[in-house]
Amino acid sequence: MLASLLARDLQLELIGDDLDVSAIAPIQTASSTELAFVSQPRFLSQLASTDAGVVIVKPEWQDKVPKGCAAILASDPYLAFARATHYFAAASHVLVGTHPSAQVHPEARVDASASIGPNVVIGKGTEIGANVVVGANVSIGGHCRIAPSSRLEAGVVLYSDVHIGQGCRIHSNAVIGSDGFGFAPSPEGWVKIEQLGGVRIGNDCDIGANTVIDRGALQHTVLGNNVIIDNLVQIAHNCVIGDHTAIAACVGLAGSTVIGRHCTLAGGVGVVGHLKICDNVHVTAMSMVTKSIDEPGSYSSGTTMMPSAQWRKSAVRMGQLEDLNKRVQQLERLLNMVTRDQ
Repeated sequence: MLASLLARDLQLELIGDDLDVSAIAPIQTASSTELAFVSQPRFLSQLASTDAGVVIVKPEWQDKVPKGCAAILASDPYLAFARATHYFAAASHVLVGTHPSAQVHPEARVDASASIGPNVVIGKGTEIGANVVVGANVSIGGHCRIAPSSRLEAGVVLYSDVHIGQGCRIHSNAVIGSDGFGFAPSPEGWVKIEQLGGVRIGNDCDIGANTVIDRGALQHTVLGNNVIIDNLVQIAHNCVIGDHTAIAACVGLAGSTVIGRHCTLAGGVGVVGHLKICDNVHVTAMSMVTKSIDEPGSYSSGTTMMPSAQWRKSAVRMGQLEDLNKRVQQLERLLNMVTRDQ
């Protein structure tokens, strides 16, 4: 693809020769026919020695671009790079129609433009919209709705009453609509609480492989528009996740968690149930959220990595904090008494 055409489509300015770009590559390994990008000042040293034919950089960095290398100027190079990747993604061949091995219930409705792969099962009352792609071995329960231009990769499982919005992508082996973990104790053992709600997913969402989203107990589990979820995430029943929120791998949300818009939860975060997190909150990796957050900002918990011997000493001191607190209070009382006597 010509660099000038790429810059035009991205509505950005090209400086230098108009080269034919064959691929996108990292700045340190890119060749003279490849496109690279620099989004942070700490990588400018790599820019100076790159062999890339074209680089995406901020306008103020254009004088650092090596001679013979063209530049596409962007105020946000990382965003421009993200958009550029769409032009180089390998196009997957999709056959419109329903594969002969698929089992579609007579009362399901599948748009003629949809692609239904081998061994797919579609339940009663389910509706598949225009240009939807359903990969091999996908199981879709009854009374589901999949809006136009969404894609379910191979092995996805949708239980009944799951609605997926337009332009979503669900990656392999994700399970949506499984029962929430609801049981009541009794003298005879645990009594299951039937999960009577469904799952509602908005438009332009991306849900990673092996992620599980439980159905609601009485009301629906809800994801807003443009929610992105990494692999191996657990979202329990009745959670509500606001628009444009991003959740990284191995996060676990307990039941009835409410997360606002434009939030990010980094890898391994755990959230206790029935909490609310307001808009524009970032929770750093491996944090445990044990109370609601009502102020935007960045939040962390846990301890940082250190040598094991040092960590063991710190763990012992952690157990002594309550005793130390009592001793400090006693010393403060004694100090106040001495001060008053003087």
